[in-house]
Amino acid sequence: MIDKEKIEAAVRLYLEGIGEDVDREGLLETPGRIARMCEEIYGGLSESPREHLTKTFSSDGSEMVLEKDITFYSTCEHHLMPFYGKVHVAYIPAGRVVGLSKLARTVEVFARRPQIQERLTAQIADALMEYLKPKGAMVLVEAEHMCMTMRGIKKPGSRTVTCAARGAFTEEEAQRRFYDLLGRDGRF
Repeated sequence: MIDKEKIEAAVRLYLEGIGEDVDREGLLETPGRIARMCEEIYGGLSESPREHLTKTFSSDGSEMVLEKDITFYSTCEHHLMPFYGKVHVAYIPAGRVVGLSKLARTVEVFARRPQIQERLTAQIADALMEYLKPKGAMVLVEAEHMCMTMRGIKKPGSRTVTCAARGAFTEEEAQRRFYDLLGRDGRF
């Protein structure tokens, strides 16, 4: 649970630490704004993917389900700076499917936490396997990290790509089909 009072106190100290006047008109309400923002951008800390992935529907089909281009925003746990991009999620049902919006909601659960991209990718794939019990799951995440583009090496436009394959997607043919459906032929 978010402790707004602690966040507000920390923001005041932070502003003082960088040499700002916390009583300046433009900053008076900033600690409260940041505390409210934290409730939103770190809301995934109090959520479980279970609530989104346990309401399933029977399905005779066993063809791949792919949801492409799910936009996400997250916060790098190393620098507390944003990283953002697209997530592509696929699974091969084993008699049960989930509503399509639930895949995007699952991405949000994990993205709305202090995070690293590698863990985000694995957590989404693992949650699909745990709750949907599919034949396989594959998740590909492409993101731009502000800690690389705004500070440090300063390389805007660079993207990091991570991928997690589980179950049937550890086989080359399933991966090839995944990349074909993304329109990538395995290329980025």
